[in-house]
Amino acid sequence: MNADLKPYPAYKDSGVPWLGEVPEHWDIKSLESLVSSCSERRQPNLPLLSVVRERGVIPRASMADHENHNYIPDDLSNYKVVRQGNLVINKMKAWQGSLGVSEQDGIVSPAYYVYDFQVANLRFGHMLLRSKPYVAFFAQSSEGVRIGQWDLSVTGMKRIPVVLPPLPEQSAIVRFLDHIDRRIRRSIRTRQKLIKLLEEQKQAIIHLAVTRGLDPNVRLKPSGVEWLGEVPEHWAIKKLKAISPRISGRLVYSPAQYFCESGVPFLFGKNITERGFSFEKVKFIPHEINERFKHHTLREGDLVMVRVGAPGLTTVVPIEADGLNCASMMIIRKDPGFNSKWLAYVLNSRIGQMQVDIATYGAAQVQINITDAVNFLIPTPPLNEQNQIADYIDRQISKILSIVPSINTSIKFLREYRTRLIADVVTGKVDVRHIPLPDESNIETIFGEDVEPLDNETCALDEVECAVEIEE
Repeated sequence: MNADLKPYPAYKDSGVPWLGEVPEHWDIKSLESLVSSCSERRQPNLPLLSVVRERGVIPRASMADHENHNYIPDDLSNYKVVRQGNLVINKMKAWQGSLGVSEQDGIVSPAYYVYDFQVANLRFGHMLLRSKPYVAFFAQSSEGVRIGQWDLSVTGMKRIPVVLPPLPEQSAIVRFLDHIDRRIRRSIRTRQKLIKLLEEQKQAIIHLAVTRGLDPNVRLKPSGVEWLGEVPEHWAIKKLKAISPRISGRLVYSPAQYFCESGVPFLFGKNITERGFSFEKVKFIPHEINERFKHHTLREGDLVMVRVGAPGLTTVVPIEADGLNCASMMIIRKDPGFNSKWLAYVLNSRIGQMQVDIATYGAAQVQINITDAVNFLIPTPPLNEQNQIADYIDRQISKILSIVPSINTSIKFLREYRTRLIADVVTGKVDVRHIPLPDESNIETIFGEDVEPLDNETCALDEVECAVEIEE
């Protein structure tokens, strides 16, 4: 905790075990005494709102497509009206923190609770009810047998105690937490930009290596392909099917009919990453079924290209996936004439993805046909050079990937710190009434390290250059 944050001078017992002591001058009221139910409906033209764990009440239109899972009826006249300042609770997800004070008018599902919220500073009430100890109590007050669909009863919700400091103190708490939140968000976004820059650097390394090779003085020739430009003079331009004559991808059976609780893993495109296979949430088929179709199974050193969902994503089959079956993927059989890692790097590079983008079709589910993929053009060096290129890219990417976990760890730490700090401040564990807030234009984090403004990427770029030294 920041050294400037001290406890209040005097406390009293709240009478609530999970709250513990609260500042002596704070009030404690039941949520029931602070809310009154709102029943307005018949406003189907108002914006549709959603209540989400991460952000509270937001316009549904602002959500990404993959976040929109709920069915929306054609007739919205029965949806509940939400007015600015109303407290909205997703009763089946309150245990996750899906609640908050709305900043705009709109409508929500009839299954949501909508209340007029009588708290002097609504922003304080929003932060308080979304804080970690309160979300935990919402979980305790929810009931149900379906995992992830526990129902918060009105009775359980209304008995929740609410701690209320005087209005000036509520406002001071909100100012402090908003200030800290902005700083933490800046720091997180700077780190996210650094990760993005590292990914761009990785792609640049791969692109240069698979289109020009490793010799900066190599003689070049026109490739004959407009989008490819020049390539080393001794390279050939080959179609994928000329590099590996054994490419397949059509299943002769429906795997779903054989799925079982345990057995042999059966792989789909969602199990594929650039760096290998993920066996999380994998499906299983019986051993005898896997054996029956063994002529379709993967072999170590093969390549698999995702056909549906994330088309074009390619990886080399590791030993752990040897002998497994798969669907929605194209199998490129290994061959002594090419280096599997090199070919995977080419197919995952900009030139590979560009050809994938041209060949994809479908709106609801983007995919590619094998008949198109086998004709992808590949700038092909001799085998010994393929080996050198693959080894070089491996080394460079390993350097980059070694940095990313520590950045993600720091982001996780910042988010956890914010969660803990909000909980401590809104429940009175620390006193922020007289904490001076520095000038926002002089951006420093609460941890004492410099954080660049979001419109200045110099610091992030310097970090990349210092952290990853590229071989000449």
